Amino acid sequence: MDITSFIISGLMVYVGIAVFVIGMAWRVWQWSRTPASPVRLGMFPKPATRGGRFFKLLKDTFAAPQSFEIEPRLMFVAMAFHVAALAGFFGHLRLVHEFTPLVALIGDEGMAVFAAWAGSIAGGIMMIAVLYWIARRTFGPYRMLSTPEDYLLLALLLGIIIMGNHMRFLGDVPSSVYMEWFQSVLRFQPTFPPELANSDEKWSLNGHMFFVSLFLMYFPFSKLTHAIGAFATNLVRSSE
Repeated sequence: MDITSFIISGLMVYVGIAVFVIGMAWRVWQWSRTPASPVRLGMFPKPATRGGRFFKLLKDTFAAPQSFEIEPRLMFVAMAFHVAALAGFFGHLRLVHEFTPLVALIGDEGMAVFAAWAGSIAGGIMMIAVLYWIARRTFGPYRMLSTPEDYLLLALLLGIIIMGNHMRFLGDVPSSVYMEWFQSVLRFQPTFPPELANSDEKWSLNGHMFFVSLFLMYFPFSKLTHAIGAFATNLVRSSE
């Protein structure tokens, strides 16, 4: 494993995860120290029963109906992105452990075909969504409301997706090789298997992990922490 790859696809991964975990713990600690409001912040109308309020909490958190009414196109793209990102996350869990029941059902070749199609569709949807957000913030009235942070976040996401799609659409290194690399990272002995070390695809992986690590480092200090705080906020809104 060359020194550049060791730094980017090894050490930087550990730093990114450490900053993310410590940064999010610091965020939660800050939120926990915020004084409670002396007045009730629940919004009306709201369901009368606890079960109804809990269902409304889940609906407001995961479906955001109010936002859909205001910006249906934006929210449709956002929902598509989040579903694709969730699918991509579950797909990446293969690096930790293969989905044995699914492999037993459809076989190794079937699993490879399924992963290729699912990964390609998810990567394509995420790419379209990020390009839409960039265009939305670059042209039209929302340009005046955009800040440098907005473009930085989109640039990091775009870098992650482009490098990931490059490996998916143009790469020929099998997933088992990436699994072997990731297992070495989990053992704190990062190294590239020979097939990856001798392939130009290692630079796509390095680029992918470079943007992933930067994204993890920046996440706790960005506006994306709304993903963590949304549940608590909607809990207050639906409280008695």
